[in-house]
Amino acid sequence: MTTKTRLLLKLAGLTGALLLSLGVAAPQEARAELRIDITRGVVEPLPIAITSFAGAGGRDAQTGADIAKVISADLERSGLFRPLDPRGFLQTPEQLRAGDPRYQDWKALGAQALVAGNTTTGSDGRMKVDFRLWDIASSQYMHGLSYTAPVQEWRRIAHIVADAIYKRLTGEDGYFDTRIVYVAESGPANVRKKQLAIMDQDSENHQFLTDGQSLVLTPRFSPTTQEITYMSYFNKKPRVYLFNIDTGRQEVLGDFPGMTFAPRFSPDGNRVIMSMAQNGNTDIYTLDLRTRRQTQLTDSPGIDTAPSYSPDGQRIVFESDRGGSQQLYLMGADGSGVKRLSFGEGRYGTPVWSPRGDLIAFTRQRGSSFAVGVIRPDGSGERILSEGYHVEGPTWAPNGRVLMFFKDLPSGDGRGRNAKLYSIDITGANERRVSTPLDASDPAWSPLIP
Repeated sequence: MTTKTRLLLKLAGLTGALLLSLGVAAPQEARAELRIDITRGVVEPLPIAITSFAGAGGRDAQTGADIAKVISADLERSGLFRPLDPRGFLQTPEQLRAGDPRYQDWKALGAQALVAGNTTTGSDGRMKVDFRLWDIASSQYMHGLSYTAPVQEWRRIAHIVADAIYKRLTGEDGYFDTRIVYVAESGPANVRKKQLAIMDQDSENHQFLTDGQSLVLTPRFSPTTQEITYMSYFNKKPRVYLFNIDTGRQEVLGDFPGMTFAPRFSPDGNRVIMSMAQNGNTDIYTLDLRTRRQTQLTDSPGIDTAPSYSPDGQRIVFESDRGGSQQLYLMGADGSGVKRLSFGEGRYGTPVWSPRGDLIAFTRQRGSSFAVGVIRPDGSGERILSEGYHVEGPTWAPNGRVLMFFKDLPSGDGRGRNAKLYSIDITGANERRVSTPLDASDPAWSPLIP
């Protein structure tokens, strides 16, 4: 690894711990009834007013405005909220800082919820950010928190505030304080350059983690830490790496000539599960990261690959052609009790278990058409979320509410590829392009940043 690459990897980590204080000077939290019901298939976005966070002027005022913009963008992108135009607001951030809102003014704008906040930078260079949330419809204060962090962490604070608002109004954890690692692609199809890249979930703070001299494939995030596994070719042989995003520490897990996908972590982060071809047969193995001991789980004449653990670590979903066509199968964590999960038309692959355990995402190929869908672990409720020329590589947000994947569209310019990242709600609504500087494939969503 080059010195430049190692420096970038260190910069991808946090520059300072965030301190949370629950002692915000605000009215006692009310048990307001405002709540978005996200169990329905179609949700009308909630009109929400988000004011600039008041500051004493200069840098604090600008930072407060920037924080409000990031919060608005996070909530709007979820598809569950409709931030109102600040140009119509009848109260200033300074007025809200001094007291409660004039509820009738906000009701007249159609707002059902209101967010306001303050930013203050101390002499030590650390910034304190407070926010408050009101239920406008019932004229009640709902929630408030305070955060302290280095000034340069203002964007992350905004994501954390957006997560807190999302949770208070939906009842589910947010997913905005997260990162995406993916494969950045460039160049013609016959000499494709593939680099490992990382960015915040809103496409900001983008950095390349490898220089593209070696081909990289299928990065996977640990569910417990800011660690990834990924596969790279060393001397034309696939080698699997374990890499800590925050520290920049990297180690080789081993050379696996028969591997086609990088391993996935177990829920506790102590093992990885993978498929390897040995003696002409592809089966599923686990590797203990502490002892490096391998355990074989399947022994089938078919190709068993792409395994993924359930969140409780008790079951594994994988793809196999043991029944004559590529389908999804379930088994116990010890390899017992194998049973077929998918029975639809077409070929099913790349299964990934939801962090909530209620759904399994998959890729389906039927003829020349690809699709990303979800199915329940009992085989019921199969739904296609997105279809296209080439749609593949689903990965879950840590709250199990949103999926990200990539679409590979005909480019028409001779390059042969035009791969882009997209996100979509598990209802199949709110499909959105995720911006990247180059073509992008194989995304992996991090857990919430600790």
